[in-house]
Amino acid sequence: MARQVGARHAGVGLAEAINRVVSDGERTVIRRNGKEVAAVVSVQDLRMLEALDDHLDLEDARQIMKKPGRLIPWEKIKSDLGL
Repeated sequence: MARQVGARHAGVGLAEAINRVVSDGERTVIRRNGKEVAAVVSVQDLRMLEALDDHLDLEDARQIMKKPGRLIPWEKIKSDLGL
C-alpha cells in the first residue's frame, strides 16, 4: 500500500518520498482536499505504466482496424495536414 501525504505537506516531504522510493521502492500518494491527485513512484514503475499504456493503445488500434470501414493511408493524412 502506498504512503499518503497531504498536498500542503508534500513539498516538505518530497525529499523523504524520493529517498523512500529509491531505497525501498515505496510509493507515495499525494492528496489534495481528500482526493488522490499525484504520486511519487520509481522510474521503473513509471516505465512499466508507460509500457502498459502503449500495450493498451496498440490493442485499441488493432480492434479499430478490425472494424469494417475505409482505412486512410498515413501519407494521405500527413499530406492533408500539410506535414
